[in-house]
Amino acid sequence: MPRYDYFCADNGQTVEVIHRVDQVLETWGEVCYAAQISMGDTDFVASVRKVLSAPNISVPIGNSELKEVGFTKLVKRDNGVYENVTRTGDEKRYMKAGQPDSMPHLHKKIGD
Repeated sequence: MPRYDYFCADNGQTVEVIHRVDQVLETWGEVCYAAQISMGDTDFVASVRKVLSAPNISVPIGNSELKEVGFTKLVKRDNGVYENVTRTGDEKRYMKAGQPDSMPHLHKKIGD
């Protein structure tokens, strides 16, 4: 579902709300209910207006950045063969089906 920003002139707040495209929110009370937040001291029927905001854009991350934050990326190279393009330390470059020793060291990357 799309995200919309609503501005209330009575309290000067802007709130992000997720709702259906065909839904229309006109009051502070409706916005607070949809966003599941407290209305505070603002009147329920205070008018709001939808404001334009910059869209969220997904930017691809490179393999080195994924590696730095602890992710493992496997790229299929052949039937049952995957290349670990974010390998670290003594990890194998290729993970092959049926070879447990070629698995990435996920236990070293996943923590509580």
